[in-house]
Amino acid sequence: AMALCLKQVFNKDKTFRPRKKFEPGTQRFELYKKAQASLKSGLDLKAVVQLPPGESINDWIAVHVVDFFNRINLIYGTMSEFCTERSCPIMSGGLKYEYRWQDDSKYKKPTKLSAPQYMCMLMDWIEMLINNEDVFPTRIGVPFPKQFQQVCTKILTRLFRVFVHVYIHHFDSIINMGAEAHVNTCYKHFYYFIREFSLIDHRELEPLVRM
Repeated sequence: AMALCLKQVFNKDKTFRPRKKFEPGTQRFELYKKAQASLKSGLDLKAVVQLPPGESINDWIAVHVVDFFNRINLIYGTMSEFCTERSCPIMSGGLKYEYRWQDDSKYKKPTKLSAPQYMCMLMDWIEMLINNEDVFPTRIGVPFPKQFQQVCTKILTRLFRVFVHVYIHHFDSIINMGAEAHVNTCYKHFYYFIREFSLIDHRELEPLVRM
C-alpha cells in the first residue's frame, strides 16, 4: 500500500520527492548503506541509531538528517492533498501548540502560516541547507562547520513538527491509506535517533508524549 501511495505522490505532485542523494564512492554513501542495512535487518531501532565504532559523529548525524528529510518529505507528500489552506489554516499540533515560521530572508519575525505554507517553506529551507557545501560539506577532508550540530538541531526540531501535525491532524488519513506502520516506524527511528544524541529539547517532544 505504501508503494502505491508513493507512486501517487510522484505522479501527482512533482514538488515532493527525495531531493538529496549520497554520491556513490563517498564515505557518506558507505555510512548510509551501513545504516540502511542495519535498519532492514530488523534490529532493535535503539541499537540501529548508535554511532558505529570508529565513525565520525558529524558524518553519522549528516547521513541521518538527509535521510530523515527525504523520508518525512515523502510522508508529508502522501498527506498533502488532505492538508490544505482550508483544513489547516494554522500550522499547529492540536489546540495547544502553534508553530510560526521564521527564517533569515523573507520572515524575519515569527509569522503565522497555514500548515501547507509552513511545510513548503520548511522543505525548501532544509533543502537549501543540506545542499550548501559550507554547512553540509561532501568533499573528503573538508571539515564540518563549528555550528553544524546546532544547525542539525534546528532542522530536526522543525522536522519533528511535521510528525506532530501529521499525527494530530491527519492520522485518519494515514490509516485510510494503509501507511500507519510505515509512518510509525519512521517516527520511532527518528525519535530514538534524536534521543540518542540529545538533538532536540525535550519540551519540543511534549505534543506527542501521549501518543
